[in-house]
Amino acid sequence: MNYLEFEKPLAEIEGKAEELRALARQNEGMDVEREAAALDKKASDMLVTLYKGLTPWQKCQVARHPDRPHCKDYIEALFTEYTPLAGDRNFADDHAIMGGLARFDDRPVMVIGQEKGNDTKTRIERNFGMARPEGYRKAIRLMDLADRFDVPVITLIDTPGAYPGKGAEERGQAEAIARSTEKCLQIGVPLVSVVIGEGGSGGAVAFATANRIAMLEHSVYSVISPEGCASILWKDAEKMREAAEALRLTADDLKKLGVIDRIIPEPVGGAQRGREETIAAVKSAVDGMLKQLSGKDRAALIKDRRAKFLGMGAKGLAA
Repeated sequence: MNYLEFEKPLAEIEGKAEELRALARQNEGMDVEREAAALDKKASDMLVTLYKGLTPWQKCQVARHPDRPHCKDYIEALFTEYTPLAGDRNFADDHAIMGGLARFDDRPVMVIGQEKGNDTKTRIERNFGMARPEGYRKAIRLMDLADRFDVPVITLIDTPGAYPGKGAEERGQAEAIARSTEKCLQIGVPLVSVVIGEGGSGGAVAFATANRIAMLEHSVYSVISPEGCASILWKDAEKMREAAEALRLTADDLKKLGVIDRIIPEPVGGAQRGREETIAAVKSAVDGMLKQLSGKDRAALIKDRRAKFLGMGAKGLAA
């Protein structure tokens, strides 16, 4: 288990319990189970306390935890007959974006998501989940296919943002993001999104302009990363804690603002401590959102989606 910065006291207690058990394995006559069990209880109580009052910055750390289930994990666990589709038919295939036809509870769907990778090799291959223009154009192509064959689209969001490199800008990064967002608004099939980790900037919006949006409890969704915001506002990236507070990027804040529709609970200690439980909860949420949209015709789905986004912030302006 990789421990986060605020989990260091927990790491010490769990480490001591493991040390006692290691000593007992080396000395058969030594009985340490009582002491180890007491440390386990202390660690369990501390875990509950830590995760009961996470700050926005701590939630950012949890959302970025390398052991959280990623897009690939959800696709493998929740979908059958997954057939990956590659390339934007223009420049290249972007490995930061996974997508293809599949079955969800035996129902044909198109699934599209951002994959960060889980070790050094795959993280470099996936560009840490940061899509280039060809990634967004690939998503547009897949949404067009879904619209043509009348299958729902499910998107899984987990990206720090769009790739900011020189080559991406030369190939029209901003235009590709705008076109992908536009395509989300245009398709006449149900579109549901789940933020499973980070929902960063336009890179997330381009996939999450959906009829229904859910967020895992400890995921984040924001117009910019806390570090980027701090660099702009305070000229100091170390002010990321203050930026995280100001951005209102947590699931609770975004539910109150009407940006998302539901919060998916995570196990105590985050998705990284209960991967199967988290994946099952995401499945239930996606199933529920699709059922809400079933029976709506093309015009109603498009109207529902456009009204959702055009209406955001209206209550605040009226007040």
